[in-house]
Amino acid sequence: MKAGQSVVSASLEDYLEAIHHIAVSNGAARAKDIAMALNVKNASVTQALRSLAEKNLVNYAPYEVITLTPQGQSIADDVIQRHEVLEQFLSQVLGFPADEADENACIMEHSINRPILDRLAQFMEYFQTCPLGDIHWDQDQGYFCGGQNGHQKDNCGRDVCGDQNIQISPDLDFSNEDSQK
Repeated sequence: MKAGQSVVSASLEDYLEAIHHIAVSNGAARAKDIAMALNVKNASVTQALRSLAEKNLVNYAPYEVITLTPQGQSIADDVIQRHEVLEQFLSQVLGFPADEADENACIMEHSINRPILDRLAQFMEYFQTCPLGDIHWDQDQGYFCGGQNGHQKDNCGRDVCGDQNIQISPDLDFSNEDSQK
């Protein structure tokens, strides 16, 4: 949650996320679309929209399109970012099928704290841009940094794999000064 944002329940975060995705996909969000997207009854949507409107997170009037306020959009963006990072981690790093990764990211996105999410995002950026593309998930061995030839750390092709002298900075500079000489 960013500074200045209202505290909303996981359920209301799901509504904000759904409104955002529906509006992007359809050009506008309506209560019936939200009910279908979240697989809930229309009465539940109405109650949630009233609650979100009271918190100044949506612009809502019965039978009209629903839009996010700037504060509602900010919360939706935050939830979407948490979801995307978690989904990528679960599918790309841990090797879960996309549907299972998506389902579990939906559960986890509401409770992960910002420092852990930020570290996961940094790891995912590194994972996705590994210069040798040799970071793999092995179901029997678990996560490892190993080349195509085996599961040993020294097979990844980097002189610094496992090296304690690697300098990791917040700006994602994973280079080792000694290896560049």
